[in-house]
Amino acid sequence: MIRLPLYFFSPANHFNRTMTRRSSWVFTAALAGLLTVQSSLRADTTDTALTKSTVLEGNVAYLRVGQVGKNLADEIRAAQGALAVSNKIAGTVLDLRFADGDDSDPAQATVRLFAVEKLPLAILVNSQTRGTAGAMATDLRSIRAGLIFGDVTAPMQPDIVVATSPEDERAFMENPYAAPSQIDTNAPAATNSLLPFVDHTSEADLVRAKIKDGDQDESSAPPARTDAPQPQVIRDPVLARAVDLIKGLAVVRASHS
Repeated sequence: MIRLPLYFFSPANHFNRTMTRRSSWVFTAALAGLLTVQSSLRADTTDTALTKSTVLEGNVAYLRVGQVGKNLADEIRAAQGALAVSNKIAGTVLDLRFADGDDSDPAQATVRLFAVEKLPLAILVNSQTRGTAGAMATDLRSIRAGLIFGDVTAPMQPDIVVATSPEDERAFMENPYAAPSQIDTNAPAATNSLLPFVDHTSEADLVRAKIKDGDQDESSAPPARTDAPQPQVIRDPVLARAVDLIKGLAVVRASHS
């Protein structure tokens, strides 16, 4: 007959062994949950649909879509809220150039999101706008009466045609203020100008020109002024025309209010 030590049957020993098993189970479950959360966070960061959000020229929200993913509408809503905290937004430019997608549900959710907004909307497309991104652009135009800007090679017909090569557009999207080495999008036949030509000659230069022509004495000329640093100019022709539209509509809206 085998005799077991008395401590083997003691309540304290049984309690310790039970707690050890429970502690191991809790630790395993917690570790599994932590790995699940980390996996979810990794999926969310790698599956970002909205690749850029910023404010241009003080009051135009710029949203660039990389993929019409499942969280696109939520990401746009969050970005709009963040941009509106410190800026009075006059309208939105939705950049769908090079965007793709194959799920209609997030596209429809995004269309519904913009459908209830009152501010102007400009949509940018190009020949690389494909899948549900192109369909979403067309739906947004029909529901919101927004204008589509882009090249004639885009899957949908743009309202404002701006001829730009995909290579130049990629460079512009990296830095919209720096012009590529070769670009011919400013030719009159290639673009539709939304605003009249603005002469940036300063008042002092005009006065000097008049003096040179003998129209005014040198003594009556105003003192030369030190030119303030000029704001950056958007060189991306597609984006520049969209921003001009938004700002022009904001002026019209303000004049009627």
